[in-house]
Amino acid sequence: MIHRFKQGGENILLDVNSGAVHLVDDITFEVAGELDAGKSHDEILNELTKKFPREEILEVLAELEEVKAAGQLFTPDMDVPPTFQSVGVVKSLCLMVAQDCNLRCKYCFGAGGSYGKRGVMTEEVGKAAVDFIIKNSGLRKHCEIDFFGGEPLINFRTVKAVTEYVRQREVETGKIFKLTLTTNGVALDDEKISWLNENNISLVLSLDGRKEVHDAMRPDLNGRGSYDKVVKNFLKAVQSRNGDNYYLRGTYTNRNLDFASDVESMLSAGFDVLSIEPVVLKDSPLALTEKDLLRIFEEYYKLSEMYLERRRAGKGFFFFHFNVDLSNGPCVAKRLAGCGAGHEYFAVAENGDLYPCHQFVGREKYKLGDVFNGVEESARHWTKYFRESHVMNKPKCRECWAKYFCSGGCHANADLFNGDIRKPYEIGCEIQKKRLECAIYVQAMMKAL
Repeated sequence: MIHRFKQGGENILLDVNSGAVHLVDDITFEVAGELDAGKSHDEILNELTKKFPREEILEVLAELEEVKAAGQLFTPDMDVPPTFQSVGVVKSLCLMVAQDCNLRCKYCFGAGGSYGKRGVMTEEVGKAAVDFIIKNSGLRKHCEIDFFGGEPLINFRTVKAVTEYVRQREVETGKIFKLTLTTNGVALDDEKISWLNENNISLVLSLDGRKEVHDAMRPDLNGRGSYDKVVKNFLKAVQSRNGDNYYLRGTYTNRNLDFASDVESMLSAGFDVLSIEPVVLKDSPLALTEKDLLRIFEEYYKLSEMYLERRRAGKGFFFFHFNVDLSNGPCVAKRLAGCGAGHEYFAVAENGDLYPCHQFVGREKYKLGDVFNGVEESARHWTKYFRESHVMNKPKCRECWAKYFCSGGCHANADLFNGDIRKPYEIGCEIQKKRLECAIYVQAMMKAL
């Protein structure tokens, strides 16, 4: 399978299974398309001699056969490795240390950070979560824990206690933990910044771009904007760690479809490691709809040109979604199944209950057990279903050119819109595909810089 597209005046061929990318001329672009449609050489000659000289078509056919023989075009589908279906190990946890928040973001998927039940995680639950991942990580040495919410910094006591316990257990077990904390920045004061740096905790910082956009979407409990306060705190945090070990994450809704301007605002504010994500909402005035797609596509193209222009000018930045690996890419398991939610990755609710990921918290159908007793026997059908829900078992994904980049998309979004994690969220798919085209174009152009 190949995917052909045009961007920035370039003809681009992607070999789906190998990930190889080719910049080609018009005739090669046309001939490759005919080959992908299953046409024979004679059929292609009959069809394309209306547009191109016969000799040139024959030459292109020969060249494409050489590229095919080299394993860089029309490569066969990968096989699901036999070990992929076996019971895996737990690699990472998301700890909902606070199912409460000091902001009331208008697009929050977690019901104001509560996920339907306000509360904060005790130290006992947090430490039990650490023991759970160690017990279930097998021989795996590297594990990850993300402090999440709501807003985790309103329960800083548990964050500190769990971190101290992690460091103790690392010494006892030989495991190595990467710790991350996602924050809205309101409570990110000097004391917390210093402690987070000392404990080597990565930061995910939530900012929605321009002040007017951020303040409209992310007010505090009294309805006041939070931009000025959080930007000040974020800059202090980023500068204190020399611009390392963080990234800034924004969200766009249908109220700011010109989100490239929000990226420019983030850069102007002093941040250069960032992403901006499409909101995922159902039955909301802020939701993205099919009629928004053309405008969104135009904005990603604008963002890709801005990205390249800044690179050429020596003012480059890291944009998460343009950082795709076109050479080797992730391992086969990751390309097939993505984040590992529900079998390698779990969320731990404030009371210790286990869910497939943070977005599933509160969806009681998907409660899997708890950190004290592990996954319940009655819920193991869910862990099996999640593990086997890779792109080869999703009918729409199996035939999609983007499958090995998106790995089938987000399970939680699929469940929200279609009631089944194997039926992907269609608008998200379309956005993802355009974003990937832009990323592939960016990477191809950067090789020429």
